Amino acid sequence: MTEQRKSPHDLPDVSGLTIGILGGTGDQGKGLARRFALAGHRVLIGSRRPERAQEAAGDLGGDLPVSGAENAVAARESDVVIIAVPWDGHRATLESVRAELAGKIVVDCVNPLGFEKGKGMYALPVEEGSAAQQAAALLPDSRVVAAFHHVSAVLLLDPEVDAMDLDVLVLGDDRDATDTVQALAGRIPGMRGIYGGKLHNAHQVEAFTANLISINRRYKAHAGLRVTDV
Repeated sequence: MTEQRKSPHDLPDVSGLTIGILGGTGDQGKGLARRFALAGHRVLIGSRRPERAQEAAGDLGGDLPVSGAENAVAARESDVVIIAVPWDGHRATLESVRAELAGKIVVDCVNPLGFEKGKGMYALPVEEGSAAQQAAALLPDSRVVAAFHHVSAVLLLDPEVDAMDLDVLVLGDDRDATDTVQALAGRIPGMRGIYGGKLHNAHQVEAFTANLISINRRYKAHAGLRVTDV
């Protein structure tokens, strides 16, 4: 009997998941924390310095289910952990919480980018191929997914923006993990999670952020992506 594959639109219920965000004191991490908390998720912001994490959580308002903690605590107490640290701190952060991330879905949204005056932003070479692949190499006991690279921090944090008009490309080698992250993206109004391929395709997704930055600077916009016919 032929096994019937589930529809790509059949995603799990993720409403009860606790989300940790390492690097949640920056605008991108803080914006994602805000949106997931508004969607009803308990969110833990992580930082090397717990007082900074607690301050960031406080900035989002006391009515939201957001708290701050040291990175290891946030990683240990969360079901899904988003990595939103600057690229230059990526490797060290992951190495410091490897044990706490074992068995968990780890969502890497880090973009390895550089800047050159007169030429703008550009993608940096990564020995493992991409930031997400570096995460997978450093976290062999975790299920690493690449996602949320092209989401505007400005829009995430803007209280006047009720819905995010964009799709999130989700890449990974574990179908259940990518389905979970797609479903989490869909918890944010206006946003969809769209499967974008295996993890070895993450480089071009990360690198495209440089193009989006150029678009946004030229047109004074906060452009995102929409995938048609899906």
